[in-house]
Parts: sequence; C-alpha cells; structure tokens
Amino acid sequence: MPKPSPWTTFDVHPGVAMVQQWIETLEDKTGKPLDGWMKHIRAHGPKDEKATRAWLKDEHNLGTNTAWWLAERAHGNDLSLRDDSPERYLALAPKYAAGQYAGKKEALRPIYEALVLLARKKLKDVRVCPCETIVPLYRTHVIAQIKPSTNTRVDFGLALGPMVKAGKKLPARLVDTGGFAKKDRVTHRIELTSPSQVDAFVERWLVKAWALDG
Repeated sequence: MPKPSPWTTFDVHPGVAMVQQWIETLEDKTGKPLDGWMKHIRAHGPKDEKATRAWLKDEHNLGTNTAWWLAERAHGNDLSLRDDSPERYLALAPKYAAGQYAGKKEALRPIYEALVLLARKKLKDVRVCPCETIVPLYRTHVIAQIKPSTNTRVDFGLALGPMVKAGKKLPARLVDTGGFAKKDRVTHRIELTSPSQVDAFVERWLVKAWALDG
C-alpha cells in the first residue's frame, strides 16, 4: 500500500471548533447574531477592514478578537483558522503546507514529509493542522510543530513544559526556545537539515511530548 501523502492528509484545526462556538454565543454576548452583524457592518461601517475593527471597538464596545473576526468576515478576506467550516479549512490546509516549502525552501520538503509520516505512524491520535507559517501537531493541545526556519533548516518544536517545570536535564540536541518562560506550548526544538536526521532521537522525544499531553 502506498504511504499517505502529507500534502493531502490533514485534520481540522481546533480553531475551527472554537469559532463555531463563538458564533453560537455571539448573539447572547453582543446583541446580534453573525448575519445581523454582517448586514450592519456592510450597511453602516467603514469601507476598509482596519477602520472597521476600530469602529466596532469604539462605537459598539466589542472586544479586540470579536471586532477582528467580524471585520475580516465583512470584508471577505481569507478566514483560514478563523473560519467555522471544516470543509473550507481542509481545502486551505494543503495550500498552507505546500506554500511553506516553495521556492528556496523546496529542498526541505523531504524533512517535513519524514516528520509527518513519523507522527502518523507512531501516534494513533495525532492531528496535523497547518497554519500559514508552521504545521502544528495536536493531541489534546499542541505537542509539536514543524517550521522551515531558514532555507536550509527545519525546526521541529516540541512541547516539553512538564519536564522543564520538574527540573529535568534535557539533551543538548534539544535547543531551549525560551518558550517555557514565555508560557508558550513549544519549549524546545530540534534542528534538522536532512531527512536522515529524523531518527530514533526525534522519534523518542516526539513520543515523549505526546505522552505529556495525555
């Protein structure tokens, strides 16, 4: 059987469900449902997105995130992770992943493929959910992320916060990102310049990050 392609096998980003919940509660929180806000903005709001965000905050006392989402929707921009449609997100996901490995970064694509195939093979409930600049891997939360940081290197980020908190000494190959101090999920990264470096060490620490999110 051929291996599944990392460019076609993606999972719905958790952000989509968050937006679905946001839409369901929007009327209770703001006085209007989503359709009502769209009609109001298009009839009475500014003509550009930035001004609309400010108008929603100043004139309607909406929070920053709500104003941002409503302005994006009203002006028809690419909603990507702020969309409420799993189908639309999954249509965008391959474009996000492929775009990260285009042009001068195309040579890094085999590293990305090796990491995704490793995750699919070893982690039964992993979810691969591309964003514009990274491809996060989820269990319940982000456990890892794949990022083409330069034209010659992929950084494989790992969420190892509980080990850092416990004061565990980690191998030198796990580069501290400073994420724990900043309360980011990803605390360490492994620098990869070749698919051959996706080895037993990478596998062991990916599985560890997965187990820590159990």
